Amino acid sequence: MFFSKPPPINFAAIGTDMHAHLLPGIDDGPQTMQESLALIRNLQNLGYTKLIATPHIYTDYYPNTTEIILAKLKEVQEAMASDGPELEASAEYFLDESFEQLLEQDDLLPLPDRYLLFEMSFFAPYPGVNEVIYKLRMKEYKPVLAHPERYNYYHGSRGFDALETLWQKGCRLQVNLLSLEGAYGGSVKKQALKLLEAGMVDFLGTDAHNMKHVEALRKMRGDILENYAFLNLSL
Repeated sequence: MFFSKPPPINFAAIGTDMHAHLLPGIDDGPQTMQESLALIRNLQNLGYTKLIATPHIYTDYYPNTTEIILAKLKEVQEAMASDGPELEASAEYFLDESFEQLLEQDDLLPLPDRYLLFEMSFFAPYPGVNEVIYKLRMKEYKPVLAHPERYNYYHGSRGFDALETLWQKGCRLQVNLLSLEGAYGGSVKKQALKLLEAGMVDFLGTDAHNMKHVEALRKMRGDILENYAFLNLSL
């Protein structure tokens, strides 16, 4: 018996990649302008029409600021070909005391419509995560937790319930596309699919850092996202 090969994934249907590391030399993404432009062009070739660079802001390792990010964004925009995709910038904030200070000062660089992408330690949830989500919403930001499927402490029934509570409190969830293909391990894939089936995946992101990620994206099955809708196109 012969089986037809699933079609490639339609990234054009997602439209906007709202989590990617594309700006050169300021985090663990591309280190040169040439690498940055190649990454951008290849994501465009996959079907994305808009890319939002989200470099890390993590004081201990990547002490970026709004000014640093916007200056680097301008450099890349000026170096891009005229037929390149639309390119904007926000950030992926690491949740810690430094972030809380930025929030207090209202010194944040959100995604369109005031969505604010943040991540946490992979070892334990931030003790004040519920309070931070409340403060973000009070300041009319819309919190988005990056790659929730990769936090092992949210696996299992109790962990999933805690994650669902965050979602019910208004924290949107962004799953990495490659998690759905098992790129981060079987348990992460299981959690990503569980979130998808529960209707709790609001955004999809490539979280692309390099060409290896692009090549993995290129091999994704086209049927994996059938019957699901996401907010990416609204950005």
